[in-house]
Amino acid sequence: MKTLLVTGGAGFIGANFVRRQIETNGHRIVNLDLLTYAGNRESLDGLDPSRHQFVQGDIGDRVLLDRLLAQHKPDAIVHFAAESHVDRSIDDPDAFIRTNINGTRVLLDAALDYWRQGVAPDFRFLHVSTDEVYGTLKPGEPAFSERHQYQPNSPYAASKAAADHLVRAWHHTYDLPVLTTNCSNNYGPYQFPEKLIPLMLINALHGEALPVYGDGQQRRDWLFVSDHCRAIERVLEAGRPGRVYNVGGNAEMANLDVVRMLCDLLDARVPTGQPRRELIRFVDDRPGHDRRYAIDHGRIRDELGWQPEVDFARGLAATVDWYLDQRDWWQRIRDGRYRSERLGTLAAGPAGGA
Repeated sequence: MKTLLVTGGAGFIGANFVRRQIETNGHRIVNLDLLTYAGNRESLDGLDPSRHQFVQGDIGDRVLLDRLLAQHKPDAIVHFAAESHVDRSIDDPDAFIRTNINGTRVLLDAALDYWRQGVAPDFRFLHVSTDEVYGTLKPGEPAFSERHQYQPNSPYAASKAAADHLVRAWHHTYDLPVLTTNCSNNYGPYQFPEKLIPLMLINALHGEALPVYGDGQQRRDWLFVSDHCRAIERVLEAGRPGRVYNVGGNAEMANLDVVRMLCDLLDARVPTGQPRRELIRFVDDRPGHDRRYAIDHGRIRDELGWQPEVDFARGLAATVDWYLDQRDWWQRIRDGRYRSERLGTLAAGPAGGA
């Protein structure tokens, strides 16, 4: 049994990772999350309390970090904590700089001091990042590899790129044993209903408009969240310190096609007499919207033997079924009950792909 300090473990990918580590691998998790708008304790319901300790706190709180590291002596830090929605970064870049850049720097400093004590000889610091740091691709261009130049185009992407560079620098300057993963668009259970798939799914269930940015031809590579969690596990187990591993799902699709597939799946499961495709509305594109992302995951495949197992059609169907079965989970987010201090309802913004 290993002990992992997971930051951002009440968010979408973090919660799925935490669940897998406890329920499948039997590890012990110290889960540090500030519970900003997208953090949801209800995504962690039912976990074995002897293996899961939740701590509400900030990765920028050095005193708290030092206490948790000294008390729990983790074998690794898995760093998910980040502000992540592009539209929100356009409206309020300060929060992204504060958490994604400054918070990561504080966490790196705490990890470095802890590692130097020699408490965990095989310690690893794994930083979970995004394909958006690479910018955008033109039609026909090769997919992003780990050697691709960084060209972030949104405040969110720029903040994650900065964090990536800090992680790299702490390895090359201080020898901290770091690992970085850059993933494509995740989807699956427990995703906060502002991202493309859950937002469109929930709007369609309610007969509400499905607002799609521009012409809807922005292309993304889709990765089922359980495949991403397996990749992170594999990198923790056998990744080479200082190495970057791109994680993709072999499922590049236009946003409009994703929305149409969702509509068809819902029509088959919850028919209304009106094809839900008729709810699609095209709206003005957002500023600086990247046109295409695609991931070349050849390195993690060749070096570590990882490949995605869930194809997009099967993963999307499973996601639809989960949201249909877990209506109370997302309804409590939609109406604000999941956080008593949250006022109003979730704003349904246009679908652009994260």
